[in-house]
Amino acid sequence: MSAASVERPHDERPLIAEANRLMDRNPGYRVEIIGGQILVTPPPDGPHARALTTLMLPFFTAGLHGGEAEVLQGVGLWLPTDTEDYAIPDLVVVDSDIDDHLIENNCYDPVCFRLVLEVTSSNWKNDLKAKVAAYAEAKVPVYVIVDRKHQRLHVLTDPVGNEYAGHRFHSPGQQVTLPDSIGAKVTLDVTEILRAGQPRTSD
Repeated sequence: MSAASVERPHDERPLIAEANRLMDRNPGYRVEIIGGQILVTPPPDGPHARALTTLMLPFFTAGLHGGEAEVLQGVGLWLPTDTEDYAIPDLVVVDSDIDDHLIENNCYDPVCFRLVLEVTSSNWKNDLKAKVAAYAEAKVPVYVIVDRKHQRLHVLTDPVGNEYAGHRFHSPGQQVTLPDSIGAKVTLDVTEILRAGQPRTSD
């Protein structure tokens, strides 16, 4: 059962109040609170957005958007790691009743998240460390990272405590089939995704 969908007064949530002020002052930036620390991510570049679009297509083709699940971008995930913690993954697969699981500050109960996905940006260490622990503690079953820094794709499964028991790296040239727990068979082409996430160069 999820918490009530009632927002607390901001004077009782000083970090959230500051995070919301930062978002108001910096349109397009993503502001999150993880481990009691405010994280600010600049607006995504074109290759980041292109990688996300490329990633969404296999999920749609597998029939995951509509019916019992939805594929969404920029949805807040309420975290159990600290009293005001929340994250905003780049892409998520959620149960279709997500609207019934609103907790606070436009963030939703982790119980309805089947998968979270991040495409790394300049602050890539957050995706590879802080968010691994946060998503594991939230018991999100599958965490996928498109690691543009190191040119590989990570698939993390089986959350235990603040880590994932399963963590596989995939390199260009490989095809990756995600766990059935997300609700459909989804296979990702690592080369295609990593290429989409790189700047295009003119010949």
